[in-house]
Amino acid sequence: MDDVTRVEWREWGDAAFEEARAADTPILLSLTATWCDHCHEMDEETYAVPAIAANINDDFVPIRVDVDRHPRVRDRYNMGGFPSTVFLAPDGALLTGAGYLGPDGMRQVLDSVRQLWSTKGADAGRIPRPLRENEPPAGELTDDIPAQMLGQLTETYDETAGGWGDGPKFPVPGALEFALKRDREMALRSFDAVDANLFDEYDGGFYRFATEPNWSGIQHEKLLDSNAALVRAFANAYLSTGREEYREPAERTIEYLTTTLWLPDETAFAGSQAPGQDDSYTLEASDREAAVEPPVDETVFAGSNALAIDALLTYAAYTDDERARRYAERALETVRETLLEDGVVVHYLNGDDGHDGDGERCLLANQARVLRALTTAASVLGSEADGDVLADARAVADVTIERLRDGDSFLDGPRSGPGLLDRPLRPLDGNVELADAMLDLAVLTGQQQYREVARETIASFAGASDRFGVQVAQYASVAARLLDEPLVVRVGTAAGSDLHRAAFRFADHEKVVVPEATDDLESETARVERGDRVSEPATTPEELSDRVRSILE
Repeated sequence: MDDVTRVEWREWGDAAFEEARAADTPILLSLTATWCDHCHEMDEETYAVPAIAANINDDFVPIRVDVDRHPRVRDRYNMGGFPSTVFLAPDGALLTGAGYLGPDGMRQVLDSVRQLWSTKGADAGRIPRPLRENEPPAGELTDDIPAQMLGQLTETYDETAGGWGDGPKFPVPGALEFALKRDREMALRSFDAVDANLFDEYDGGFYRFATEPNWSGIQHEKLLDSNAALVRAFANAYLSTGREEYREPAERTIEYLTTTLWLPDETAFAGSQAPGQDDSYTLEASDREAAVEPPVDETVFAGSNALAIDALLTYAAYTDDERARRYAERALETVRETLLEDGVVVHYLNGDDGHDGDGERCLLANQARVLRALTTAASVLGSEADGDVLADARAVADVTIERLRDGDSFLDGPRSGPGLLDRPLRPLDGNVELADAMLDLAVLTGQQQYREVARETIASFAGASDRFGVQVAQYASVAARLLDEPLVVRVGTAAGSDLHRAAFRFADHEKVVVPEATDDLESETARVERGDRVSEPATTPEELSDRVRSILE
């Protein structure tokens, strides 16, 4: 991305910060992404101007960071979007920041920061509030939490356009899945809006978001993590309704993931696809076929691949789709063999130079997502998966507890590194994803300590739950799973049997299916449990359906 600029970018690391300290010079931190159109635009229009580049090179230490490869840097210095243009003291404290800056805006900001540095120096630096307020507000888990989130969804629901909020429209898969069980009409209208506005009818897959409340101003980049999350959400909408209009976008997105984003050499999914030329999306199909294919970032990110594995296996469990299952198994093998080492997840693998991600290890989001992929694999594939996936899942959970748990919640990664990376950050979304996966792990292993960890994690944020927005609706979903006993279907057959396949077809996407549960169940039977309520054994899918209804009544 930076080959068109004249700025002498340094890599993020101790050397760049030491250079700034030695010269007593502020840092210009540029946060970018390969899929970010405005980042490329700023390179061409601002950083390529010789006078601006010379001023930056003379008076600042410029650092360029890819936010996908350095998520901890992203989460500490993001100015609300990308590009982010951030000015730091040599110790990493924040001086000021902005988003996109054109040439005139950049000149003004450079002059302002020079003046600030000459008068106040490092005293002008500040620590962002999330890094100063270390402990989240704990509270009790009560039924108010899901009720408050449903109230948030109802209050911010866009009756006209679908979706939530009166600003930019994001697909928010967690909110779609939360609403699916609590206000189905609102959920399905929002699914319809996401499908109608963000789905690429030509190539498949979902665009990232719309800048306007009416779903106009589509941003055409496609990210693996958001597409994977939407595959799972639409699969769950199909499970809930049985309607093809929700299955088809999931199927076509799987086709996009397994073609455009599939990397045969790595047997894994690429991280993203850039927008390409804006007008190419308005062309007729025949003209679009001749257009230049937007570039793909071929970095293999562990967390995003784990989301894809979870989504494809979920879809396969509902539909018996062999394509989804096959690609999920191949990607799972890559993650387990290449990006997972004794319970520690390596952030990414790059085909050009191998383990570039070694510097980013044991990050909370990756640990949580790989744990989820492993528990889903154990539930859907059972012993048909290569090796003991539950052993790997326990290793991931145990390492995460050992290394990242601080009090009752989890830090985003190791407290080490330059800048503000040694400051603790407790991301709500990462804590929620981990707690959700640990609930399934507790059922699959019978080890209730994982459920207790999940409870303590969710309760550690409960004091602020009344202020949570729809973007973290998954928090309320996990809280509800902790307040109610889980619906569990234990199957005394191998994965893939009629009973096992039928267990997944019940319209509750939060249930847990345990295959090969022969220790306390007769072979060729299945049983439904919810807390102390335990059904009689079932021997056919029809009987199993009756048992589920009896438990839920």
